[in-house]
Amino acid sequence: MSNWYKAITPEMKQFITEQKVFFVATAPSEGRINLSPKGMDTFRVISPKRVIYLDITGSGNETAAHLLDNGRITIMFCSFDRTARIARLYGHGRPIHQHDANWHEYLQMFPLQPGIRQIMEIEVESAMTSCGYGVPWMENLQERDTLRKYWEKRDRETLIAYQHKENERSIDGLPTGLFARIEQK
Repeated sequence: MSNWYKAITPEMKQFITEQKVFFVATAPSEGRINLSPKGMDTFRVISPKRVIYLDITGSGNETAAHLLDNGRITIMFCSFDRTARIARLYGHGRPIHQHDANWHEYLQMFPLQPGIRQIMEIEVESAMTSCGYGVPWMENLQERDTLRKYWEKRDRETLIAYQHKENERSIDGLPTGLFARIEQK
């Protein structure tokens, strides 16, 4: 059975804090739906109506493109331990880049990570919990350090070149805004 809320409850915040993985779903007005797994201690609840997550450079930048297109986003947390539970956050978001006003304030909330691309800020419109009885129980869920190690071995110029090549447009050709303001200067 599911329960709906207008904001993140203290119990839901505690549950979210305990999870090692979360999933982000977005869709453009037209084009492919994106569903991405995330981890690496990159999620923070700022208030009952606002959350952020640190976005590390990867092979695509669909979430940013979709948020620029229509802002819609759903985030899901599910427990893989003995506690059978799922939490979903529904809202609208936007990417925060290094040139944005709250960049430094938000960045200080996370451990330093190599390969940082942007921070996603989400205004939560509703939240939902459900049982999660169908989610498998997995022991020893561990953080994978492959992405961190990949970017630790590369310099800033390599990171920027990769972002220009792979992260400026979505797979449907939508702009991600990653370098928008920088290039206007």
